[in-house]
Parts: sequence; structure tokens; C-alpha cells
Amino acid sequence: MTVLELKNIKKSYFLGKEEFPVLKGIDLDFERGDFVSLLGESGGGKSTLMNIIGGLDREYEGDVIVDGIVQRTKKEKAMDAYRRDTIGFIFQSFNLVSYLSVLDNIMISLKMTDLSEKERQKRALELTKQVGLYEHRKKKPSQLSGGQKQRVAIARALASDPEIILADEPTGALDSQNTKEVLALLRDIAQSGKTVIVVTHSQEVAEYGTRIIRLADGQIIGDERIKPAYPVIEHERVKSKALSFSDTFKTAFKHFTNAWKINLLIAIGTAIGLFSVIFFLGLGNGATKYMNHMITSNVNPNIITVFKRTTTDNKINNNEALRQSQQGIGQPANLLDQTHLDQLKDTKNVTKVEPTYDLSGLTTLKYKDQSKAGLFTITTYNASNINDDYVAGHKPSDGEIAIYQKEAKSLNSDYKAVIGETLTLTFSAKTAANSTVQVTKAFKVSGILKNPSTAGTGASDGTSVLVTYDTLKSALSSAGAATGATYAVVSVDKVDHVKTVATAIQELKINGTKAFATFNLGTILDTLTNITNIVSYVLAAIAGISLIVSIFMIVVTTYMSVAERTKEIGVIRALGGRRKDISRLFTFESLILGVASAVIAIVAAFIGEWGINSALSGFLDGASIVQISVGNIIFAVIIAVLIALFASLAPSGRAAKLNTIEALAAE
Repeated sequence: MTVLELKNIKKSYFLGKEEFPVLKGIDLDFERGDFVSLLGESGGGKSTLMNIIGGLDREYEGDVIVDGIVQRTKKEKAMDAYRRDTIGFIFQSFNLVSYLSVLDNIMISLKMTDLSEKERQKRALELTKQVGLYEHRKKKPSQLSGGQKQRVAIARALASDPEIILADEPTGALDSQNTKEVLALLRDIAQSGKTVIVVTHSQEVAEYGTRIIRLADGQIIGDERIKPAYPVIEHERVKSKALSFSDTFKTAFKHFTNAWKINLLIAIGTAIGLFSVIFFLGLGNGATKYMNHMITSNVNPNIITVFKRTTTDNKINNNEALRQSQQGIGQPANLLDQTHLDQLKDTKNVTKVEPTYDLSGLTTLKYKDQSKAGLFTITTYNASNINDDYVAGHKPSDGEIAIYQKEAKSLNSDYKAVIGETLTLTFSAKTAANSTVQVTKAFKVSGILKNPSTAGTGASDGTSVLVTYDTLKSALSSAGAATGATYAVVSVDKVDHVKTVATAIQELKINGTKAFATFNLGTILDTLTNITNIVSYVLAAIAGISLIVSIFMIVVTTYMSVAERTKEIGVIRALGGRRKDISRLFTFESLILGVASAVIAIVAAFIGEWGINSALSGFLDGASIVQISVGNIIFAVIIAVLIALFASLAPSGRAAKLNTIEALAAE
């Protein structure tokens, strides 16, 4: 009995106007009780096809027909219901929620059924027994082996009793023994009458099933029936439903209590803000602006350094690709050409792309009658230099050079006298054919840079110079050297877009191969942002934080929660959670934080009232200098709720808009 039909499925990705076909007309049908293996090498379109079947990717041509119903024309709400009712996902990387126990991870799917809480608990326990994890039901994912984690993922996929199980490389991260056990479980699932579709590149794994479909270069190249589909066992299926308000709230509360230490600190800070008087707003805002100034005066947070990828393996992550690119830096084959630069310029939210040279090696420097040789780094001026500190002079223009204070002093004890004088550099460079040529160029000294404080770098030893890109390019060209850029410095319109742009650049391809590796100061900025928050807490302890700063605290907390729980968001969406369920999840968490802050503020106020009044009672003839009314308490609660709601709008909206496929792939 056919449960799933694929008719002429086509899928392409576009880079600008250039089309990259991934699926080239797939026609398939799947029977109930079938254990089908989609076999093929990476890049053949298997995972893309799975995402289309699972309703995660809707940008395709052709038709996916399930139980006679075409899926592509459904609206998003109906597709959410389709995933809840029909599809069960098993991921290679497990995608378990780290702060939930085995039982609670299974319960995520069961919360989207019409079973009662008691029935859900019973079914979850039965599933732990079915996958052999009953004794581990209270453990967190970090306490489990890889095979055990995959069993949890299988139990979660089975929880809502779906018709179709989609398993994307379910044994890819497992050893041979765990692979056999997981495949045996999948075979048992198929024998229960469900359709199991497994993506794999292993022939051994594929042979566990009833049918092998070979996929290569987006096309079916083989369809082999190994054995008949298993007979369908009729049973009363569990009915699905949308995630309820109460279940969403319980999930939010569970995460809140899991991170109770940091949440308590933030709630106390917000409570102090509620308790503070208006004139401390200026102090709180001033501290925030000062810390922001400290951050931007030391680094330019809006830039991304982009290198040409030296590896053709698209699966290698950015950090490893960056390491490889930096190892081969300066080699002619690793230089950026105009095609690379044009692609970077077309990236959304990019305001400027600056090709940059960074040449290191033995260099001869001539100044008047002096001549000295040493290891120098010649760098071109770009957006990363906007915060450079000049002790004299200014940044270089075309034909000019800026040197560090220590180097200037080695040329003339009155280092400022070097400004306006001519320095001639002779250094080696590579041609496009990788031969070595000598480049000689005279520069006018425009400025003297303050020596960096970082010890052990070339710059701190006075062996780094700064020139303009056009000047150095002209010198290289005249000498017959390669003129491709060592790397590019990309300026982004907003700090909030830096990580998004970096990710987008990492995905840019030329001829189907990822072209770039990136580095940015996001990690440093995150650390500095945390320092800013700590300073805010210190100020709150001294004088109180304003209500506005309290809003920002909740915004930052919720954004951090969104970032930390990106995979969880992807899992909930893949299981059939709606966008508004995700939005509610983070809104509820903010509300819990707001109410907790109000409770702390009210308790602290009554304690303060009692303490102050007791201390001053003798001086005021028994009068109460502090008097808290019912109106004060109601005001505090209302303000706390409004702050939490307002602060949650942007983060919860951002969480709801996350692409499910990208969220599941997040690290």
C-alpha cells in the first residue's frame, strides 16, 4: 500500500543568478512497512530530498503526495500539522535537548499529542523500555553514550506514532555495535507497519532494509527491492495536536529553573532596577554608554576578515578551513581575485569590501644613509585600523607609509623628525607562477604609530609598517608580482549582523565549492559584553539600575537563550511546533523572569522597610520613614510584566523566524 509518492521533484540552489541543481527530477513511491535506504555519496541530494519529504524545505518543483494529499500547496500551519502527525525525524547528530532528561526529551514530541499527562508519561516509559533505556530514563544527554543518544532520538521520533520515519545518517556517529543495535530498532519499527526511510552512504547499512534506492548527482541511478515490505499492523494511532499554552509554559519554566543561577542573578539585577528611583537612570545609562565606548575604541566590531579557502571539501568547518588558509597565506594560489571580491560585495548587509595585502619576510629598509634588513610585515590600511593610535602624524595616503614608534626611534632619536622623510623598502614577492621577484618602493612617512601593548608580536618589535592598498598594488604590479589580495576586510552595517554575514560568506560558492573562510571578533565582543553586564550588576549593587537597563538585561538574556537553544528550536519545529509556539516559549521565559524580579523586589522592599524603620525608630519617635502601600506592590508587578513582555518581543520574534534546517545544523 503506497503511503508516499514523489513526482518529478526538482530542487536548485542559486548563487546570484547562477543555478546549482541538487535534485533533477525524482520519481519514487514508498509503501507502508517498507524499510528504504537512500544510498549515495555526500552531495548527491539525499538530505535535501529528506528535508523535502519531511516538510522542512518547501522551495522545490514537483509534488510530494502523502496518503493521496499533495503537500506543496499546504499553508505553513497545515505543514506543521503534517510533521506532527505524519513524520518522525531521527538525526545523525541526535539533536537532543541538553538540559532535559531522557524521558523529557521523549516528552517533547508527546506534548504535541492529545494524550493526557498520565498517558504521555506511560507512553514515554514504554518507549524507553522499547529502546532499552528504561534504566537511564532520568539521565541527561551528556551522561549517555552515542548509541544511547541515538536510541533516545528514535524513541522521540516514535512518540507521536507517525506514519513515516526519516533517519538522516542515523549511524554516522556510531561504532559498529551501536550501528547494529540502531538498525535493528529501525527494522523493528518498519516491521510494526511504519515506513522507514534512511539516508546513508554505507552499503552495509543499506542492506538492512527492504529496498535500496541509489541516488547520485540528484538523480535515481538504481532502485533495488531486497525483500517485500513488512505487513501493515493496523492499530489505533495517537492523534496529534498543536502545542498548548500550558505545555509551552512548562517547557519555558523547566529551562528557567535549569539555569536558575544565572537567571537569579539577572532577576536580582532587574529587581534592583524596579526598586531604584528615576534619577539613577542617568547613572545606569552612562555606565552602559561608557562600556560600549570602551569596546568600540579598542576593536572595530563591524568587520570580518575573509580568506580564500584552500580546501575543496565543503564539509570542513570554518575553523579548520581558516587554519588551512592561514597556513598557506600569501601563496599565489591562495590570493583573492576580483571574482571573490565581487561576491563579497553582493552579500546582504555588507557596506564595504577592502582587499588587503599582508606581506611578511626579509625586508631591506633604507633611510637617508642608513640601511637595515630584518623581518618585516607590510600591511595595507583597512577598516581594522580605524582605532590605531598615532603619536605623531596621520594614517597613510597613497604613496605614504606609517611606522611604529620603536622603529622610528631606531632611525632617528627624534622620532617625530622622521615624518615627511622618505623610506625605501625592498622586499620579496611571488609572481602568479610562484617565482620570486624583488619589489622596491619609496614611501613618504605620514605618521608614527604607538607601539602595541601585546608582547611577542612583530608590531611590538617595530617590524610592521602600514601603507595603502593601491600604493602596494602598484608596486607589486610594476615588479611583475601577483596582485591578488592576501585577504579581504568586510565591513558590516550593524554589529548584530556580523555573525549572520560571516555565516553567509562561509556558504558562498564558486563552481560548487565553498570559497571563503572567515574570522571576526564576535567571541571577543561576547566576552566584553559579559563584562559590561557584570559592571552593570556592580553599579546596581551600589546605586540601583534603571528600568531601561533592566529591559536590556532581559533582552540580552533572551537573545542568549535563543542562541544557546537554536538546535532545540529546530527540533521543536521539525516535530511540528509552530512559529508562534517558539515565540511563546521565549516570551513565557521572559515573563517568568519578570515575575521573579517583582517577587524579589517586593520582598527586598519589605525587608528594607522593616530595617530602615527599625533603625530610625528612635530618632523619629516611632514613626515609619518607609511605608509600602498595596498600590506600590501592584505597580511593581505591572512594571515587571510590561518590561518582560516588551523585552521579549525582538528575541522571541527572531527565534520564531529561524530557518528550521539551519537551526538543526547549528553548532
